[in-house]
Amino acid sequence: IPDWFLWGYRFRSAGLFFWQELVSSSWLNHVLQMSYDVSMNNIISVDHVNKVFRLQRGGTRTLKSAVLDVVRRRSIRRQFVALKDVSFEVQQGETLGIIGANGVGKSTLLSLVAGTMTPTSGTIVTRGAISSLLELGAGFHPDLTGRENVYLYGAIMGLSRRETRKRFDSIVDFAGIAGYIDQPVKHYSSGMYVRLGFSVAVEVDPDILIIDEVLAVGDANFQRKCISKMQDFRNRGKTMLIVSHDLATIQSISDRILLLDDGRVVGIGGPESIVNSYRSLSGRKGANGLGREWGTGDARI
Repeated sequence: IPDWFLWGYRFRSAGLFFWQELVSSSWLNHVLQMSYDVSMNNIISVDHVNKVFRLQRGGTRTLKSAVLDVVRRRSIRRQFVALKDVSFEVQQGETLGIIGANGVGKSTLLSLVAGTMTPTSGTIVTRGAISSLLELGAGFHPDLTGRENVYLYGAIMGLSRRETRKRFDSIVDFAGIAGYIDQPVKHYSSGMYVRLGFSVAVEVDPDILIIDEVLAVGDANFQRKCISKMQDFRNRGKTMLIVSHDLATIQSISDRILLLDDGRVVGIGGPESIVNSYRSLSGRKGANGLGREWGTGDARI
């Protein structure tokens, strides 16, 4: 037997012995048990997340200005910090509402949890299948028909064609667009877009449902159907993240509410207390003239 084979066998035996001792140690078992407990309780974990966007400076650029920027080491981009050190956890079966003024980072946060964006720093851990309705028409191809988009979305969510076919009638009935299901979705109205998108997002039976403010597009009857569907979703132990400016609705369907302001978490807790905090915050900003400002700030009036 060659010497190299004997030495390899000895190293292999030593490695197996070391691994067996490590696995059998109480310390490792304790750590693994703690990790298992945390992962089983929390279906979403957001830890010290920051998101920074690099924005192009406005104005017309010439070759001369570009050379001067390089010589003077002046950046042609500026940074916009959308989220700052955001941390929270969501347990399985919990509904978390997210509120705040326009531009504070609510949609950015949902996009990060859904996986359509990546954080600049920090970690986001989710467990289970995620279905998201982040914006009007998101996930739909405009040139495909409603029927084709339903099968496409089901395939993206990991459903077989047979499984999608079983749920197809329920999707169309809930959306109420049976007469237009074979038309290209680019011809759909905004309300038809939302009805079909919400119906598909719910019927694929995800573990986590993420909904942005798109439900505001639907009419009163459709909103009632959506709220009833979300209540049924909660009763089945599913998890939801919802962004809405309709404080009464989000307060009625949320177990907890998270309040964002200027990209930071300023409060998380019971729906009534956080909604009152948001109203107080909005009132103070309005009274002090601290309304949301837009633009680059290069010119002020």
